[in-house]
Amino acid sequence: MDVRSAFESERDTFLRTLLAAFGQLPQPPAQGQGQGGWWFAYEMGRNLFAEQNGVPVGTAGAYTFELTLPGGTVAPAAGVTAVGVLPSHRRQGVLTALMRHQLDQLHGQGEFLAVLIASETLIYRRFGYGPATFRQRLTVPRHRAALAGPAPTGSIELRDRAGSGELLAEIYDRYRRTQPGELSRPAHWWSLGAGQPPVSFAPRHIAVHRDPSGTADGYASYLVGPTDPVTRTRELTVDEIVAVDSTAHHALARFCLSHDLVQQVVLANLPPGHELRWQLADFRAALLTEEQDALWLRLLDVPRALTARRYLGDGRLVLDVQDPFRPATGGRYELTVSQGGARCEPSEREPDLTLDISDLASLYLGGVAPSTLVRAGRIRAHHPQAAARADVLFRTSAPPHCLHAF
Repeated sequence: MDVRSAFESERDTFLRTLLAAFGQLPQPPAQGQGQGGWWFAYEMGRNLFAEQNGVPVGTAGAYTFELTLPGGTVAPAAGVTAVGVLPSHRRQGVLTALMRHQLDQLHGQGEFLAVLIASETLIYRRFGYGPATFRQRLTVPRHRAALAGPAPTGSIELRDRAGSGELLAEIYDRYRRTQPGELSRPAHWWSLGAGQPPVSFAPRHIAVHRDPSGTADGYASYLVGPTDPVTRTRELTVDEIVAVDSTAHHALARFCLSHDLVQQVVLANLPPGHELRWQLADFRAALLTEEQDALWLRLLDVPRALTARRYLGDGRLVLDVQDPFRPATGGRYELTVSQGGARCEPSEREPDLTLDISDLASLYLGGVAPSTLVRAGRIRAHHPQAAARADVLFRTSAPPHCLHAF
């Protein structure tokens, strides 16, 4: 089994191999969506082939993103994508070879964070990835969707996706720099329509919010579905609400929830614990119809990762990190936090916590409290105060959230 880098001239071969791995066939762009496609955003120089006797049997790729960390710092992150093995070569070590080569390559290039969206959750823990952000899907009947409190200030203008790309990209970039767990959306994604709506060219209504000074500070991307032939009802689905502050988010949510000629509104991607449920006059109106993991994270250099983010509390913690897939990443590290900054160095002190690298990834953005994983049996606490001390260090002011799909 050989693993090698792909070339730009092999884009079609890469795509055919990947689609075959997922049992799919190439499809032309849907009518009205232009010539954009998610595969056009591939950075072929970061993609890999697994070959047997010179024939491609597996693929893996990576995008170049920035990830917003707790405290508002921004770090480079490799967005792992296009991971697939032909059905004829499953369970023969192809995926393991691809993952090992990719992680070694990323680390060798100086990268210390990798992220992905897991198609199957059982696969990626064994390679050191852990779930790091989560999302909820709320469904609200239109007749119960009134929001309490005063009407927000500012104004809303209605646009369509065509011709709005630059404005949406500017708003999104302002938002993602304030939201832990969020990824950048490179300019060529917008110009190529390479992604989920509203990045793609799929037709969408766009509601843009402007503050009292006229500055655009948020948008909602949504689609009103056809009338159900049996129930005679229509549903409005919100792809995403992107806002630089809660005032703009509140205004856009109110706009979507008060839309005429629909019977229910679906907000497809909200972070857990979002304040929207508390803004509803009828607290029981919002039905949680889905809750699941979103972004998975992998640490390739523990000291660099832990010192890149900011912290709310001060203290010291010794972590015994186990990394069976890449043992060199593991080890015992002492994390010392003071005034928001951190030092992380190898240590021979007795550990406070022993944990797998995948569970450290889940803690990293603040998506889960260390004490929760201790109670779940995933993390071993070596003394009664260890979990509480870790909770203080890893807590964040807001839950991490990732809208960007890749």
